[in-house]
Amino acid sequence: MSTSETPFDPRQHRMVAEQRWFEDFVLGERFPLPSRTMTSAIFLAFQAASGDNHPIHYDREFCRAHGLSDMLAHGYQIAIQTAAGAGIFPHLVEDSLKAFLEQSSRFLHPVVLGDTLYPCLEVDELTSNRTTGVVGLRSTVHNQNGVQVLDGRHRYLLRRRVPLAP
Repeated sequence: MSTSETPFDPRQHRMVAEQRWFEDFVLGERFPLPSRTMTSAIFLAFQAASGDNHPIHYDREFCRAHGLSDMLAHGYQIAIQTAAGAGIFPHLVEDSLKAFLEQSSRFLHPVVLGDTLYPCLEVDELTSNRTTGVVGLRSTVHNQNGVQVLDGRHRYLLRRRVPLAP
């Protein structure tokens, strides 16, 4: 280390230098997440992690016999595509995040092997408290044809930068 360098501080090793607090978010703000094609490797990894062994998710011939074009992705396999950690949101709130409060999902259309998914989170709730606030994020997933396959919600409890007066 040269004499002009400052010592390494792991607390300063961040993807996003400027942190955000509850009051920094605005309704309609979007956080796109990386797209992902549902490959057989993803199907296998989900099966290994979940223990789900129903043939509708892992047996092509079973699926075709039941009128599907290919293996059907499990609903949770689609919901996990909206994990905020895949994007920038959690890096923005490293200092202000208190809790991940809840998640819900509605599955609107089937997803089969080979579909490419485009998840996104959008601020749709800002509920202020004295020292904290709840940021609600609408979660959506669209497929390669523009069809929305999932609609859901995440809610996070964040600290305020400056507490409101009592």
